[in-house]
This record gives sequence, structure tokens and C-alpha cells, in this order.
Amino acid sequence: MKELLEQKVAEACKELFDIEVKVELTRPEEQFGDYATNAALQLSKQLQKNPREIGEALAEYLRESLAASVSDITVAEPGFINLKLNDQALRESLKATPAKSLEGKTAVAEYSDPNPFKVLHAGHLYTSIVGDAIANLLETAGATVRRVNFGGDVGLHVAKSMWAILKFLGGEQPEKLAEVAENERSDWLSDRYVEGNKAYETDDHTKQAITELNKRIYQIHDDNDHESPIAQIYWTTRGWSYKYFDDFYARIGVEFEKYYPESQTAPIGLETVNEQLAKGVYKVSEGAIVFDGEKDGLHTRVFINSEGLPTYEAKDVGLIIAKWQDYHFDRSIVITGNEIAQYMKVVLRSIEHFRPELAQATTHLTHGMVKLAGGVKMSSRKGNIIRAIDVLNVTGSANKHQTGQDNEITVIGAVKYAFLKQRLGGDIIYDPEESVSLEGNSGPYLQYAYARAQSILMKAEGGVPAEIYNVDSLEAGERSLVRKMTEYAEVVNKAVTELMPHHICTYLYELAQTFNRFYEHNRVIGDARQTVRLSLVQQYAEILQAGLGILGIAAPDKM
Repeated sequence: MKELLEQKVAEACKELFDIEVKVELTRPEEQFGDYATNAALQLSKQLQKNPREIGEALAEYLRESLAASVSDITVAEPGFINLKLNDQALRESLKATPAKSLEGKTAVAEYSDPNPFKVLHAGHLYTSIVGDAIANLLETAGATVRRVNFGGDVGLHVAKSMWAILKFLGGEQPEKLAEVAENERSDWLSDRYVEGNKAYETDDHTKQAITELNKRIYQIHDDNDHESPIAQIYWTTRGWSYKYFDDFYARIGVEFEKYYPESQTAPIGLETVNEQLAKGVYKVSEGAIVFDGEKDGLHTRVFINSEGLPTYEAKDVGLIIAKWQDYHFDRSIVITGNEIAQYMKVVLRSIEHFRPELAQATTHLTHGMVKLAGGVKMSSRKGNIIRAIDVLNVTGSANKHQTGQDNEITVIGAVKYAFLKQRLGGDIIYDPEESVSLEGNSGPYLQYAYARAQSILMKAEGGVPAEIYNVDSLEAGERSLVRKMTEYAEVVNKAVTELMPHHICTYLYELAQTFNRFYEHNRVIGDARQTVRLSLVQQYAEILQAGLGILGIAAPDKM
């Protein structure tokens, strides 16, 4: 219906004023109508006429051309045209589904990106949740989505951890790893990283030892060594990290098709950078290979260091090429923290010089830091972090305090919604008590709203009519609910275009509030209009479930 109305308004502009206008209808407050257009204001700039007069002329024309679907057209200052659909057209609008704008396309969504040997912190939790929601949006639009993950199983942070591990074990003694209890492994590895990092920063002798150890770890991969004592220690502890990651992802309901370790992307990046060095994309500077970003308005970064080892930059070059080789993507979405925004611009700009199609198909989305209410910050380098598990634990405690129950579905829904309802890009101040409230803009509020709708449907005798489209007319409360439900497809389309899941959150909360007002004043079970209203409740529940599904939040039948 929206597309038809936009087409008719554009035709009116062309017919009356011989000017082509790109018409985009908006949703005004309900008392003004169902749709609004500023086409008259657009025309007034070109015609140098009063927009109100133009609006009245357009309204008169549209009253005739849209008579079959629009019951009222009014003009408001300074020239907005408001359109109110008749009941039949409004009901038909419920049939609209999100556009399959990415049908036949392949999209790679890369997010989370934790490093083995380090703990998952709240930032990893955030990007896992928002990345999964964005991947769901892409799938809703018809794309084939490949969810992938990336992390550093080689590099200086690994060498720091391995140095501390070897110190703890008393040397290259892999058998002593058996002394670390399984339920303590992730924290144990995190402690070793903090210990190794501190030693690296405070002692020059240790710093040199860790630098040499870094080369040995790369050599383990080059030689495909699984037998030497140090290799056994490395592969075992790396496996601990991956097991820890998998268990946590399973808990929050996030799945990945593939994990790209840096040990796989580093050789690809190393080869590519060296190839492009000969072609002038990169250059040698003080023994290292760099990309001169200044000539492109950016900054210069090292891609291969003076010891011949690939840096993060070269590994990211290798990652982008590896993803292309695996999936031949039409779009590649990368989600990270804000702190590497400029870094990624340099990496992508360098790739643009030799594989422009890959750089142009890549979208880098960034987000801020996650802080608990009170302003606690994170730093895995220093060790004073908010762990991902800490967020879930404090949320579980808050939920039990408010409800007296341990409910993992509610806890996960609370965290996901609290993160997703805020626009992607800024810092997140997370309040556990607020996130589990059943009375505010929260995940549990929406889960309860769905369960409430299911409860109403289960009370119905004789089943629920599947169609609302054949109802002769709608009462005021019914119409308000139908009007709000017709916005769903438009909101999803907007969220897909902008890659912003918070639009879904805002809409679902407004929808639940609209339903609550409807239910407060309109009896369902036992009313003369029971069949009509049950149809509305059913459609409302389906929209809630679909929207929560995009957010990765479970919709339980009972709470």
C-alpha cells in the first residue's frame, strides 16, 4: 500500500506541475492520518509558490485518484498532506511482508572476534549479540548469510600468554597442564595473559624473551608441529580457549559457520602484501612494509614488521581475501569496536588499490564500549575488565531479586534487548535492574507481552479465525492496533537498509503498548466481536514473535 500511495503522489506532482518528485511517505501521529508526505514543500522550492496552496491542489487531485483506498486527505501547515486509509485498505496492508531486497545475494557477517588465550569481555558479548541481529536482518531480506568469526591465535598477545604459561608450568612440561581444573581453564588463561603482559611492559629482558617466543609460535604453524613439548602446550591451551568460546556462544544462542584464526589468514596476507609491494601499493620504510595512508588522507600503518612478521593489518588483508575465496560474497559486514575505525579505513583503502570490488563490498560497522551503570570500563590488557559472564551473572541476580526465579531465557532476552535497543555506534551504559524490569522498555516486558497474547488465544473456544481481511469494519481500538501492526514490514525494511536493529526494538515496544491500550478498553473473550479481536491478537502475537526472532530473543508461551 505504501508503494502505491507514493506512486500516486508522484503521479500527481508530474500531472499537475510537470515535475518529478521522489516521494517517501512517513508515519504521522495517528490523529493526523496513516501516512504523510512533504511533496508540496519539495515542489514549493522549485515553483517558488506557497506550499499550502500546492498541497491543497495535490490533495484535491489525490481525493479522486485514491478514492478506492483513502477515506480522508487533509493538508496541514506549512503544506504537509495527510492520508487516512479506509478500513479495507488498512486491513489489506497487514498482508505486507518485509522486502526481499537481498534475494539471491550472499552476505558474510563477521562479528565477535575474540582472541584465544584471553577472556571474553562485555564488548565481545555486545558485538556477538548485535552481529547476530544484523545477520538475522540480512536473512529476513532474503540474503544467504555466512556467519564467521576471527581471532588471533598467533601474535604478541599469544606469546605473552605462552611465556606466563611456561613460567607457571616450570618449563616445557605439557603434562602439568592436567593440574588445571577444567572449570578453571578460561580464568587461568586470562590470568596468564595479564601476567605476561605486565612482565612484557616492565622488564626489558622478558620483553626480548617474549619477542623470540612469538617467532617460535609462528614456526609451530609453519612446521605444522603438534609433537614438540611447546607445541603440545600451545595446541592444548588454544583448544581450551575455543571450547570456552563455543560454550559461551551456545549459552547466548549465537552460532558461527566458520572461525578464521590469524594463523590461517596471516600467510595469505603476507603473500598478498609482498606481491603488492612489487606493484607499488605498499612500500618499505625502516625495514618494515607499510601502506602510506597520508596520500589518501589517512595515516600510515605497518603491514609487515621489520622482523618479517605480518601485523594485524596484513592478517586482515588475508582475512578479507579468505572470505572472498570461501564465499564470493556480494556484501561483507564487519562489526567491531569504535577504536579500530581508522585502522580499518587504512586496511580497506590499501585493498582498494588492488581488489577494489572487495573493499567496496565491505561495510565496517563500529560500536562503543560497554559499561555497567556506574561507569566501570574494560581493559583485557590490564585485567580490570567486565567479563561477558559477569554481565550475565549480574543480570541473573537482578532477575532473581525482582521475580524470585532463575530463568535463563529471561536473562538472555534482557541482556540482548538492552544492548540492541540502543542505536549502534555509541557507548552502552548497562543497568541490570532496568534490563529485567517487566514494567519498562525491556526484553522481559516483550516476552511477557507475547506470553500474554498466547494466554488469550488459548482461552478461545472453537479456534481462532485466520483472516482479518474480510471484516466489514473496524472499531476505533481495533483500527489503532491494525494501524500499528501495518508498520512492521516498513520498520524491518528500514532496519535492513540502515543495518540498525534498534528500529525493531523501538517498534516492538510501541506495538506492545498499543496492544495494551487496546486490550484495556476492548474485551476479547466473550465479546460479540470475539472472532475479529482474536484474529487481531493472533496477528499481533505473530509479529511480536517474528520481531523478537530477528533480535535473537526467545518468545516463550508462558512466563
